[in-house]
Amino acid sequence: MINNTAQIDPSAKIADDVSIGPWTVIGPDVEIGAGTVIGPHVVLKGPTSIGTNNHIYQFASVGEDCQDKKYHGEKTRLVIGNNNVIREGCTVHRGTTQDQCVTRIGDNNLFMVNVHIAHDVVVGSDTVMANNVTIAGHVHVGDFAVLGGFCGIHQFCRVGAHSMCGAGSIVVKDVAAFVTISGSPVKTHGVNKEGLRRRGFEKEAVSALHQAYKIIFRRGLTVKRAIEQIRQLEYQGPELEVLIESILESSRGIVR
Repeated sequence: MINNTAQIDPSAKIADDVSIGPWTVIGPDVEIGAGTVIGPHVVLKGPTSIGTNNHIYQFASVGEDCQDKKYHGEKTRLVIGNNNVIREGCTVHRGTTQDQCVTRIGDNNLFMVNVHIAHDVVVGSDTVMANNVTIAGHVHVGDFAVLGGFCGIHQFCRVGAHSMCGAGSIVVKDVAAFVTISGSPVKTHGVNKEGLRRRGFEKEAVSALHQAYKIIFRRGLTVKRAIEQIRQLEYQGPELEVLIESILESSRGIVR
């Protein structure tokens, strides 16, 4: 299961059934869970914890020191969950002491070719990032978010759950949950109805999200007044709370 050309530090903790390809380098303080496949020419640097059933393809660099000039070799971490696919050429950096000292990735994510995940980023679960997506430091990406190719997210931004960022979007403000954005400069283009359909959201919930979208993005209201009107809608399911929370948590303002 481990190619004889791979270089593995003796302190690395690797489950018995992990597959490691030729010319891969695994440094100290790396943990790899059961069922994970590490391709050829991969570099893994610790402290990094990788869960079960992940697949990391060739030429990926995972757990490297970050590119923040304030970083001076402090012992920070990268934590990756289960069932993630990290394709060719992806780069994932550890955290910094200026944040929580950890970069964290959830479960069931797909990072396509050349995706970059910078220091202190928090990625939820079930996200898709297409080729050449660049996530700057301290960004939070919610569950089920989809980022199109060459999308760039400015540091400290939040990308809400179930949102969709079109290809080539340059995002410098927060993206509300359930919303589709695209263009340059980016603008909102309605609710991510295709994503919600694929995930089996009830029609009543989708209808309420469309109503809430119009209140927030098309009536010229303040955020406070928009939320007041949303709370008066007949449907008050958890989806609206997720949307409202994504707006209230924003410190940079939301894309409108």
